[in-house]
Amino acid sequence: MALLYGLLWRLLLFLVHINRALVSWLRVRLRSWKGRLWERAMAALLLPVALAGVPDPQRKVNQDPDANANPVTGNRNAGRRSRWLSDGRSLEKLPVHIGLLVAEEEPSYTDIANLAVWCMAVGISYVSVYDNHGIFQKNNSRLLEEIVRQQQDLMGVDGSKCDVEFLSQGSDKHQHHVVSCWPSVKVLSPEDGKQSIVQAAQQLCRSVENRERSSRDISVSMLDLLLRESKSVPDPELVVKFGPVDSTLGFLPWHIRLTEFISLPSHRDVSYEDLLGVLRRFGSCRQRLGQ
Repeated sequence: MALLYGLLWRLLLFLVHINRALVSWLRVRLRSWKGRLWERAMAALLLPVALAGVPDPQRKVNQDPDANANPVTGNRNAGRRSRWLSDGRSLEKLPVHIGLLVAEEEPSYTDIANLAVWCMAVGISYVSVYDNHGIFQKNNSRLLEEIVRQQQDLMGVDGSKCDVEFLSQGSDKHQHHVVSCWPSVKVLSPEDGKQSIVQAAQQLCRSVENRERSSRDISVSMLDLLLRESKSVPDPELVVKFGPVDSTLGFLPWHIRLTEFISLPSHRDVSYEDLLGVLRRFGSCRQRLGQ
């Protein structure tokens, strides 16, 4: 019996050792599995953060302004320019110089800028902007900025593409704002027309006083010659008057003897179709020049 009890005791000890070994092994495996699971969970959480810090070459390409240029907008601008040029060529005649006479109390810079840009787009070389209070001339920089902005919006042109010239109170000193293209915009006030006539008359009187000319030389043709020398642009063939007032309001009185005047109710919210209609009316009119 004592031998049997001894064997059973040893068997129990052996089983206890095996149990302890299994428990230790399982603990190690469990810790290892938990560690791997934790690492995988952390990796899954940190992966988006890590990827966010990596620069995306495609994204860099898209940050290029030229790459982001909207082809739809570019095509639309090209289509507009093509249409406007086509409209200008389809007219029976197109004025070289057009005047925009605003006879309203509150001028709209945006609408006048639109008109100036449309005139350039159809092929008109000179645009004169006039109001009898001289508001546009006093705020010439604002008008220039609006013309350049509308030029970019309507035609998709980069930078300033028109020559804006501001006459300084009828004197021969002009203020030029850069440009680099043929169309020219002149901003006029009542002083420009009257003062130029006064200066030409004074010049004739001084020449007679200094005995450079005889009083018999003074004539309308001589005065006209002096006035044309002081202005580097042709007379306006067409003036579009905006507003209810039936008057030229002092718009270049010496230069409009052959000018066609066409009236529109207002320059506010004026459309390209309105301007095109005026140009078509001008193209269909016949000037007999006194015949």
